[in-house]
Amino acid sequence: MMIGEKTVIKRLAMIILITGLIFTGCGQAAPKDADVSTEESNVSTGEADANIGELDANVEKTAANIEETSEQSASVEKTEEEDMAATLLYQGHGSVRIVTSEGKVIYIDPFMGEGYDLPADLILMTHGHYDHTKEDLIAGKNEGCTVIKWSDALKDGEYQTYGLGFVSIETVEAGYNKNHDVSECVGFILTFSDGVKVYFSGDTSTTPSMAGFKEKELDYAFLCCDGVYNMDVSEASECAKAIGAKHTIPYHMEPAKDKSGFDMSVAESFDAPGKIILKPGEELVLE
Repeated sequence: MMIGEKTVIKRLAMIILITGLIFTGCGQAAPKDADVSTEESNVSTGEADANIGELDANVEKTAANIEETSEQSASVEKTEEEDMAATLLYQGHGSVRIVTSEGKVIYIDPFMGEGYDLPADLILMTHGHYDHTKEDLIAGKNEGCTVIKWSDALKDGEYQTYGLGFVSIETVEAGYNKNHDVSECVGFILTFSDGVKVYFSGDTSTTPSMAGFKEKELDYAFLCCDGVYNMDVSEASECAKAIGAKHTIPYHMEPAKDKSGFDMSVAESFDAPGKIILKPGEELVLE
């Protein structure tokens, strides 16, 4: 705590104590004998000094109590803020599960890993390849569950947007390589109720729209970088710099046939400001 803040607390404690003394004094009965001698009414200098010392001690004690309460309140507020953030589970390959601050469950490109035990409120799929569409892995769907496939998100050449209360979804272009037709692939930008924005590239190489993503002020960007069916780690690193998210996470690092969905050497060679390496099974608080 800053020195200025401590001074304010001490002054506040002094006011509290003096106010208490005044009200206590007001509650006492007036003396019956109005002729009490000056000698009897005067408090000795030693007694006065003792009283002042006692008052100072009480001020320090009260100030310490106020400071401790203030620190505890700040700690509680910080914990509440953390509790309000969405939590992302990286399941492996291009598969992600998110539990929002409202307790809503989102799956993106279900295919690999664990963590499909929570019923879904929203399922997103970026394109039709088998390693992004294993919807049947998910334990179930809550009432009102929304399923958005690439064919829903890109209608008649128009990229759709969705507002679901707990999250807003902006569909963006993806593809631009021989394995992924731009007319059949999408990426998604999710904006949560606390304002945090996360981009999921899906399967893609560099897209023209990435040049404008810096204006979106993204908090996180997930970029594929397998180098077999999509852009490699070098191209993805350049995309990350153009996008300018606060944090960038490499994913979809290996072709699905390799079964692990993760390659540490690729992750470590990925070069981007604010890089985060997530291994399958690890969680990330989106704040």
